[in-house]
Amino acid sequence: MRERDNLSQETGDMNRRSFLKLSGLLGVGLATAAMVPLTAEAVKFNRKMYKVSRMRLAMGTFVSMTLIHPSRDRAEQAIGVAFEEIDRLAGLMDRFKSVTAVGELNREGRLEGTPPEMANVVRDALHFYRVTKGAFDISVAPVVDLFKQRVESGAKIPPTEAEIRKLLARVDAGSIVVEGRDIRFKKPGMAITLDGIAKGYIVDRAAGLLAKNNIKNFLINAGGDIRTEGERQDRKPWTIAIQDPHKKRHYPDIIQICDGAIATSGNYEVYFDREKMFHHIVNPRTGMSPHDDSSVSVTAPTTMEADALSTSVFVMEPAEKGIRFIDSLPRYECLVLSAAGKVKKSKGWKSAAI
Repeated sequence: MRERDNLSQETGDMNRRSFLKLSGLLGVGLATAAMVPLTAEAVKFNRKMYKVSRMRLAMGTFVSMTLIHPSRDRAEQAIGVAFEEIDRLAGLMDRFKSVTAVGELNREGRLEGTPPEMANVVRDALHFYRVTKGAFDISVAPVVDLFKQRVESGAKIPPTEAEIRKLLARVDAGSIVVEGRDIRFKKPGMAITLDGIAKGYIVDRAAGLLAKNNIKNFLINAGGDIRTEGERQDRKPWTIAIQDPHKKRHYPDIIQICDGAIATSGNYEVYFDREKMFHHIVNPRTGMSPHDDSSVSVTAPTTMEADALSTSVFVMEPAEKGIRFIDSLPRYECLVLSAAGKVKKSKGWKSAAI
């Protein structure tokens, strides 16, 4: 028998329960973003432990946290601290605001005294640029912005190959120099986007704060970037359902994680044209959006690694190339859903025995 406090309302309870079951607040994490209501809940499921959950908008998506802890008050306090950190870091790395560190770097082409968190993310991004041999490139921002500007202007004609080629000359993460906390671009007109790595980094920072506050069992889901520690309330691993890109409520796979992360990159969330040829993931070599696959999920020790690698594998067409890349790395696994609906997995990918 479970007792619920006044955070749970009887009105609309069935709708909320349906959502909680899908999003991970009852033990299942859904590896994608979804438009859902803001929710908070605290459940005492035995004499010693509470399951405390909260979800709200952050980083441009819905972020949910589920904590298992003997003190409801301490769990709620830890969630509040973690969300404050998410908001602080997201504000540092928002490239669409000129007053942020990223905005200033893109505008001036150099930034001295970069906030240490942003400097760390850029360093890690350059590491993934080297490891993936250019598949992960944060300097792709000018090309992404070109497509975005066309959409906002109402233009029905996509950018020409000549326009894209001109901007590709600015895409080169190898021309980003990081010296201590100073960052500069070697080429004029360069700009960076941290969208493919910052969210994972921020989730990891939030997870670190939960652990610092003696929270040993939790799940964070930030629009498909998921970090887990410990176990859920029934002392079993956290269960993660991989989202169907076609949104037909069929999960291509289900996995279980105790201590680790998974991130999913897909072409089904943001498109820049009616024909759905250009989406928010861009191949830094061609300036075009990959189309062989619908989504890539990567498991890793940290959410930042999973975030960056899922984007990288998505760019590595054909899918077998990206899977071979993951197979060459220890501690990482991936699942690729092709545009034709085929499921492909790395050698060590383990489906849940449910």
